[in-house]
Amino acid sequence: MKPWRWTVGVAVVAFLAGIAGVFAGRVLMPARAPASELHDVLHHQLKLDAGQEARIEVIERQFAMRRRALELELRAANARLADAIQAEHGNGPKVAAAVDSSHVAMGELQKATLAHIFAMRQILHPDQADKFDRAVVKALTVDAR
Repeated sequence: MKPWRWTVGVAVVAFLAGIAGVFAGRVLMPARAPASELHDVLHHQLKLDAGQEARIEVIERQFAMRRRALELELRAANARLADAIQAEHGNGPKVAAAVDSSHVAMGELQKATLAHIFAMRQILHPDQADKFDRAVVKALTVDAR
């Protein structure tokens, strides 16, 4: 067998093994979004009573509507940024204004999310709040470690 064919064969096998490894890793250890872990703690680990569940349900419904509106606002800001980039082909005044608009939308979404978290926390008993706080901190720092 010619040396270059052997090299290509090894490269193909290594590539396929890498793909298989990524696939196996995702199947065996699927990534969980921090928000989903926080939701799991809130609804499955804190042992909420019926009154707490009902009050949190209302808070979550209200936040879902607010979050959707803010996400649409952020998408619109990103579309304006794309238009500005296409028009200016550089970091001009339209791009800078669109970036600022996008940052405002992101900030509003973050503020609303925090208000939502604090509203739910107010419903919890002190022992539940401690566990909830740890889950919030973990969700915020999962990528920082």
